[in-house]
Amino acid sequence: MRSTLIITNDFPPRVGGIESFVSEVCTLLDHDVVVYASGAPGAAASDRDRPFPVMRDGRLLLPTPRVATRAVALLHDFGATRVIFGAAAPLALLAPSLRRAGASQIVGLTHGHETWWARLPAARRLLRRIGDSCDHLTAISAYTQRRIAGALSPTARARLLRLSPPVEMDRFRPHPDADARGVHRCIAVARLIPQKGLQTLLRAWRIVLDRNRRSGARPELIIVGDGPLRARLERNIRKLELSDFTQLLGALPRAGVIKELQRAAVFALPVRTRLAGLNPEGLGLSALEAAACGLPVIVGDSGGAPETVREGETGFVVPSHDHELLAQRLILLFENPSLAQEMGARGRAHVASQFSTEVARARLREMFGQ
Repeated sequence: MRSTLIITNDFPPRVGGIESFVSEVCTLLDHDVVVYASGAPGAAASDRDRPFPVMRDGRLLLPTPRVATRAVALLHDFGATRVIFGAAAPLALLAPSLRRAGASQIVGLTHGHETWWARLPAARRLLRRIGDSCDHLTAISAYTQRRIAGALSPTARARLLRLSPPVEMDRFRPHPDADARGVHRCIAVARLIPQKGLQTLLRAWRIVLDRNRRSGARPELIIVGDGPLRARLERNIRKLELSDFTQLLGALPRAGVIKELQRAAVFALPVRTRLAGLNPEGLGLSALEAAACGLPVIVGDSGGAPETVREGETGFVVPSHDHELLAQRLILLFENPSLAQEMGARGRAHVASQFSTEVARARLREMFGQ
């Protein structure tokens, strides 16, 4: 028997912020879950060693009668009384069917894409329906909470709660040997898509190199992640003559990401808002994980990203397209390692108090009245 049915299109082995978030929710609930997920062929192979059952069903789950029937059957088969939608829009349109089938508590997680649902008339109406049919919707940041709240009924708005992606402070931590950190090593961890602002980062890196050429230092930029922008980034790296100072490592397992964060001195990701405001950054888990590893963080001023930083205390927020200011902030931190270390220490404390797994577990259990 399992207490909670989780319905999601976003689940490992797919790599991404939502996938990590949903996987962490399973841990926060002590693995007392059954997961109903989509998955490409071969995804089921990754589920064999999980301490809970994962039921795969095609490449994409949609709120159709067939998916509703399968979800209701899983609810009954495993004796679940609670339902969590890994991404409320659109799967939480299934909530009324599951409520009729006996689900006593239903929670829909929101991330970043629901903010554009809240702006488009047809999608806004569907989001309102979703809010009314769930006991709670969650928001990952104050920014997304404000944007989503405007589309909800007053009753659903009152039930909208904050639940940010949690950071495992015991895993994401500074390297015990301070000398292992490269004083002039910058890291970015992101999916390689235009929203992450990596082209701006490369232009800033060219300025950093030109400045440090005179000082004799050898800065190094590490980019962890993969995605459709990779070929263009590789071309720009060659065009800007950055090849000897920049590495594209591709996607790494979590242990590999932690290792690279621990070797860096600064995290930078000038995320941007795209599509006339419809595509902002919801929060930024990679920035929080970097801060937990004791790095000062520089992010773009998109959506909820500034909430990962206390400006001037744990890092900096820069205009998303301002590569010159980004370069200035990087140079400041490289030339003042003690300042970078102080910001990193304050950043880790900030993450521990606001975004740790302990904070998330308490909020999730509060939603379920535990």
